[in-house]
Amino acid sequence: MDLAERRGLETAVYEPAEDSELLATVACERIDGDQSILEVGTGSGYVAERIATETGARVVASDLNPHACRQARERGLEAVRADLVSPFADDTFDAVVFNPPYLPTDPDTEWDDWMEVALSGGESGREIIDPFLETVGRVLAPEGVVYLLVSSLTGVETVVERASEAGFSAVALEDESFPFETLTVLLLVP
Repeated sequence: MDLAERRGLETAVYEPAEDSELLATVACERIDGDQSILEVGTGSGYVAERIATETGARVVASDLNPHACRQARERGLEAVRADLVSPFADDTFDAVVFNPPYLPTDPDTEWDDWMEVALSGGESGREIIDPFLETVGRVLAPEGVVYLLVSSLTGVETVVERASEAGFSAVALEDESFPFETLTVLLLVP
């Protein structure tokens, strides 16, 4: 593979931005080295790598995008190609960390590349969040928690309601405002 081809694949992976930084910082403040962590939708592997490096926790990175899995492995992470939590065993992780695709997207927009898949949360911005909330509890160890990044564009109150319907209580751990949105890291506890 030549350099141009490699650069093309790199642009097919979500790179860290303000949302990744906020999620990584909040998670690292609360995770300890004795825990087993799953990062869903790892993208470049930035959040998973920070958690592993700063806390000493065992981190598994997962993503639907095979190029993201490759990048995460290049960072030295254990990476699994996965659709949300589907391939993981029950009661496995002390924490699950997720920065989901949350940008509201016109339903007529085609999902024709990996970057669009990484960013688009469907018309409501919650089309990936909702199935995640319905399934993530299965992989949590007893007393496990979820760190979920949400945007004001997706309706934080609606996400909290959906989390409640899925059996979680939600607490906002930290907010960061930008001109176009406010990002919030929610702690979800079953």
